[in-house]
Amino acid sequence: MRVTAILIAFALVLGSCEWDQAAAQETPAGERTAPKPPKLDARSWVLVDADTGIYLAGKNPDQRLPIASTTTVMTALVALEEANLDEKVTISERAERFVGFTYSNVGLISGERLSVRELLVASLVPSGTEAVYALAEHLGDGSVDEFAEEMNQEAESMGLKNTNFENPAGIDARGHYSSARDLATMARAAMEYPTFDDIVDTEQATITTQNREIAVSNTNKLLYTYDEANGVKTGTSPKAGPCLVTSATDGDESYVAVVLDARGEEYRFDAARTALEYGFNNYEHEPLARKGQVYEELQLPFRRDESVGLVAAKDVLGPASPSLEVERQVLVKAAPPTAKAGQKLGTVEVFVNGKSVGSSPLITKRGYKEASLWVKARYAAIWPAGRLWAWFLD
Repeated sequence: MRVTAILIAFALVLGSCEWDQAAAQETPAGERTAPKPPKLDARSWVLVDADTGIYLAGKNPDQRLPIASTTTVMTALVALEEANLDEKVTISERAERFVGFTYSNVGLISGERLSVRELLVASLVPSGTEAVYALAEHLGDGSVDEFAEEMNQEAESMGLKNTNFENPAGIDARGHYSSARDLATMARAAMEYPTFDDIVDTEQATITTQNREIAVSNTNKLLYTYDEANGVKTGTSPKAGPCLVTSATDGDESYVAVVLDARGEEYRFDAARTALEYGFNNYEHEPLARKGQVYEELQLPFRRDESVGLVAAKDVLGPASPSLEVERQVLVKAAPPTAKAGQKLGTVEVFVNGKSVGSSPLITKRGYKEASLWVKARYAAIWPAGRLWAWFLD
């Protein structure tokens, strides 16, 4: 018995050493070779993975800056959460006053009626400031300030720390700002709405009032020159300079790029494209936890030498690159007396650079039955009080 105990202890030590060795073979994050990001001539920029929000590259991503009419990404997000897209809105005299006054407008006239959907098109495609204000008045019960406060509440609920809105259209104001990273988060949230996704990917559109049709063109030139581009919003103002929030998809990869205060009106499109292509060229979107792969061996009740594999029930996808640190956190329940094949007994959650990108249930690879009384008795014999009983069984 003493020899048996020594052999068991020695086996446990060996097992512990093998586990430590496997962990040590992982490459520390600091030793990974990161792809060299591009140098863009902009005050701030950011590139994120569209599906997970993982930050991939950028400069001054959290700097608070004026953002011009990229503001309407949040305006649209709040509208999509609150409004009936088919309800009609009347253009007010206050909204009409922006025609000819601001950088971009559609030319809507006081008294004209449009649906919420058409106002979103007029706001997002040609950056119609009067359309933005008409929408804000309608959804703010006549108060633009009230609607701006709703935008701030939405930003707070999304955890945006570097964003504050004074108006719905991005007209320069001292307390009106956001950051490249926050704008990327807004864009990802808005693009979950198919209506927004369709509108910002539209090159040409027609909006209709009760007595005329108005043709509009998208100010985002990437839609015309870059096949992978599918949104999102331009913005320019004296204080903000040329800005762009854009997105692109190629196969199963999607990225969002934000450029703030770029060197020039045309350069912002080149800069955003450079950032997006950096994503496509240096990252892959692949399973970081794979369906059917064992992530835990769960010891069966009362059976020291028998376990069941717990496998991922589905793939967990995310960006992959030598520069990204991937961790998997496994949480398992205590093994029940009996289980069927495919029974959920845990979870594997995947983190990229410390941020969760998703999880999968862990399910039993096979079923097992409850241990017999004889097996339970032998198991109990390993405890000190049962050593005499173990000698008898052996």
